[in-house]
Amino acid sequence: MAICRGEDPDLFFPVGAGTSGPMLVQTDAAKAVCLGCPVKKQCLDWAMKADPVEGIWGGTTEAERRAMRRSAARASRNTAGAVA
Repeated sequence: MAICRGEDPDLFFPVGAGTSGPMLVQTDAAKAVCLGCPVKKQCLDWAMKADPVEGIWGGTTEAERRAMRRSAARASRNTAGAVA
């Protein structure tokens, strides 16, 4: 069972702009909950497939997931190019 089920859902949807101040504190607190979660990978997998999805999922922010998708797309293109 997901550890976050026992937390306030608002924790996983930081409000604010930028990467400092209260938003950063809230983001770090949410990620800390995810750190030891037994379903972290499944949560992240869902968020990656459901794109775009706001909030902290699988210990990642929306921006981090975008970067992961870009990186995976580049790797896929490089692999496809090497095979051709």
